[in-house]
Amino acid sequence: MNLWLIPTLPLIGAAVNGLFGRRMPRMAINAVAVLSVVASFLLALNVFNNLGDQPIVERYFTWIASGALTIPVEFAVDRLTMVMLLIVTGIGSLIHVYAVGYMAHEGGYYRFFSYLNLFMFFMLVLVLANNYLLLFVGWEGVGLCSYLLIGFYFLENWATSAGNKAFIVNRIGDFGFMLAMLLMFNQFGSLDIPVVLEGAKALPVEHSAGMLTAIGLLLLVGAAGKSAQIPLYVWLPDAMAGPTPVSALIHAATMVTAGVYVVARSSAIFTHAPIAMDTVAIIGLATAVMAALIGVLQNDIKKVFAYSTVSQLGYMFLALGVGAFSAGIYHVMTHAFFKALLFLGAGSVIHALEGEQDIRNMGGLRSKIPITFVTLMAAGLAIAGFPYTSGYFSKDEILLAAHHHSPWMFWVGVFTAGLTAFYVFRCLLLTFFGEYRGHAHHPPHESPPVMWIPLAILAVLSLGGGFIAIPHYLEPVLGHAGQAHDPTLVIIATSAGLIGIAIAAWMYLIAPGVPDAIARTFKGLYNFVYNKFYVDEAYNAAVIQPVIEGSRIFLWRGVDAGLIDGIVNGVGKRSRGLGGILRLAQSGNIRNYAAWVVMGSILVIVFLGFSGGAK
Repeated sequence: MNLWLIPTLPLIGAAVNGLFGRRMPRMAINAVAVLSVVASFLLALNVFNNLGDQPIVERYFTWIASGALTIPVEFAVDRLTMVMLLIVTGIGSLIHVYAVGYMAHEGGYYRFFSYLNLFMFFMLVLVLANNYLLLFVGWEGVGLCSYLLIGFYFLENWATSAGNKAFIVNRIGDFGFMLAMLLMFNQFGSLDIPVVLEGAKALPVEHSAGMLTAIGLLLLVGAAGKSAQIPLYVWLPDAMAGPTPVSALIHAATMVTAGVYVVARSSAIFTHAPIAMDTVAIIGLATAVMAALIGVLQNDIKKVFAYSTVSQLGYMFLALGVGAFSAGIYHVMTHAFFKALLFLGAGSVIHALEGEQDIRNMGGLRSKIPITFVTLMAAGLAIAGFPYTSGYFSKDEILLAAHHHSPWMFWVGVFTAGLTAFYVFRCLLLTFFGEYRGHAHHPPHESPPVMWIPLAILAVLSLGGGFIAIPHYLEPVLGHAGQAHDPTLVIIATSAGLIGIAIAAWMYLIAPGVPDAIARTFKGLYNFVYNKFYVDEAYNAAVIQPVIEGSRIFLWRGVDAGLIDGIVNGVGKRSRGLGGILRLAQSGNIRNYAAWVVMGSILVIVFLGFSGGAK
């Protein structure tokens, strides 16, 4: 099947644009960048048409051979891989096309598309890898590309700071992933994914903490970093510093779902470690609620959707933690549709308003940018779980599985669904309804076709993508598709979203004075949520400043200035003192030199005399 071609084509695109793009016309850059990803998508479709119940495995060469450790470069495709391949290449193709229009007037054009293609290469390696170490290469590669793309506007301090934050927080998670691989090799003697998973299935379920629990928890640490879960979620909202296509591709549809993919891929480990499973569910649910609460009071249109991403990723982890692995991947797919659309639609709004991102400076745009309005409303309905949209199906699967596991998780999930619908429609209503409150130099204008055509395609997928029967397709890989539908629970879950939309409409269309009245009445709580629970400030006080001050006091003053400089300067000082003594012998007076010669001769004669007497 030549699976290697799927990631290699974007790598060639990255190399061509990165090495020669400075001297290439933009049309050539566009052709190389877009066509390389579209070709990968077509190859993935061909694999889909030829994939049966058994995985396709291709081994190319041995990468590492040392003692008992053998790591081949080996790609494999099963149904789980296939779903991820189609999401990454399909959504990636649409976003590449959109970026041609969005980045048309930006500097560093060739550099942007080179980074974007390089990201596609590493993400596809991550998905296709048949051993954990090769998967980790892709894992680290997407982290590198995320850093490069978040900090794309590198002349701005806010962009470089956001890139550094993402890079450092992800390294914390990656340390957990590396420890998990060490324990895997220690336990199973291999890092090949099929070997590890078969070995895990052969072990008994750990009702108390054991090796599989440790491996599962460490994998969760890695997944929490990449997929922005508590306590490592703080990098993703700041990652909105990158261009909007980056937000759509990396921070909504692909890279941030890598953690979900790894946990689902490692399902045999987690199902044999209930403590790790419960931890995944609780972390996911807590993240979903916390991020949704923060999203309620955000005013930057991209940050509203960023916290929505964190919250929806929490939903996916909830699904994984309650054993509904196929429902979690189902939501990965539907989320890729509506969240990519939300970000690209936000980019279209920003494009229309010459860079404005504050929704308080928008309003009344539905008649000025109608295509963007219609497509964003489709995405809003999908994420709110409006009946028969894509989000309706996948969210119901998750909530039903949560109720089967623990009813209280269902009710917290329903509350979060209502919050999600409320804050997304708050954002959309403030953007498109009412009077225009902005100060753009030119009237808002609709985006060009190269931008709105991907929006239209994603809108169709957001509305109808839920009819793609992903849970049943994944059943041979991830087990039973889910719980039987309970009409009462479905009505409750759907009603939460509809109530959230209705409250948003009442507060921001019918009675627009209500939000300010609530803010004044609950000022302390309002400020607490508005300032994102002061989590960043807590990190700064508890971690960042102590590290900075400790480095300054211990490493700089103690080790560098005190110890290293002390040794170097001390040796120099003593050498200088000894040199000062020896300098006295260099007076330039011939009589003094003759005296020194006589004294030296006497000392030699005396020494020889004593030596002879001793014999």
